[in-house]
Amino acid sequence: MVPVQGGSFNMGSPTTETGHKTTEGPVKKVQLDAFWMGAKEVTYDEFLLFFNDENTPRESEVDAVTRPTPQYIDLSWGMGKQGGFPVNSMSQYTAMMYCRWLYNKTGIFYRLPTEAEWEYACRAGSTSTYFFGDDVKQLKEYAWFADNSNKKYQKTGQKKPNAWGLYDMLGNVSEWTLDQFRDDYFTAIGEAPSNPTIAPTETYPRAVRGGGYVDKPEALRCSSRQPSDAAWNKRDPQMPKSKWWLTDAMAVGFRIVRPAKAPTAEEAAVFYKKYCHE
Repeated sequence: MVPVQGGSFNMGSPTTETGHKTTEGPVKKVQLDAFWMGAKEVTYDEFLLFFNDENTPRESEVDAVTRPTPQYIDLSWGMGKQGGFPVNSMSQYTAMMYCRWLYNKTGIFYRLPTEAEWEYACRAGSTSTYFFGDDVKQLKEYAWFADNSNKKYQKTGQKKPNAWGLYDMLGNVSEWTLDQFRDDYFTAIGEAPSNPTIAPTETYPRAVRGGGYVDKPEALRCSSRQPSDAAWNKRDPQMPKSKWWLTDAMAVGFRIVRPAKAPTAEEAAVFYKKYCHE
């Protein structure tokens, strides 16, 4: 994981930015505490340790860590699993359960980044459209997207990282954040916010960042925000539909963060109880 120093930044995009959407502003100064962030997106190699852990129950009615139900089809769609490919086609719930499982295994608190943490880490001190500048022609050096991915996600860490050593923040697979997606996010977080987050109260929509291998450059801007959608699971053959897997979210994955100031065991238990229930 990569250390990210605390600090402030201007979150969102100005109206003059190419591709700007009204849900990306008005630009607001945000203060954040320090945290660690995964240098790369969580891979199948890492995730399958959770998925195949025989000491973790598949389903449970009690307050315990469970692991995903078996996939009903190959949700990697033949794009690759072993050797560093990002895990995909999963719900925010699954990503959070992975974090909780990892906490139980290591004693170290992990979670998804908030929207603010994600954008702060992505920008890595920059104020431009992309963390490397405004020239879209350079995007191929840093990201897998519609123009160069051949309609497949790729092994993590092959493109150039941003200034803070984070790979694939833009493209490859888009990444879950902790927040409920709100069109009025920048109003909802108030003035001069510190460590803002909007806790989910509904399954949809929740906030996804970074763009994926199927997206055009405008979706890979540092400030671009994407809401999740129930249609991402429209082809799920199960009744009721799975809370773990999203059949039509082939380009959605995640990376994890670790706050520099760890919560107590009691605080961690409250947090996971809140965020790991669907």
